[in-house]
Amino acid sequence: MEIILISILILGLGIAGIAIKILVKKNGSFSGTCASNNPFLNKDGENCSYCGAPPNEACKSK
Repeated sequence: MEIILISILILGLGIAGIAIKILVKKNGSFSGTCASNNPFLNKDGENCSYCGAPPNEACKSK
């Protein structure tokens, strides 16, 4: 029973942290969420497959 309560508490803290981050941000959105534009994942330097942004630019999906 203790394990379940601790798990629920940790999940609640994580969700609360994400909610606080969204509330504190200006437009309420996360930055840098374009995974195919991530330099660690995109070793070949290709443009983002979702929005077409080059690796050195922010995601243009808005």
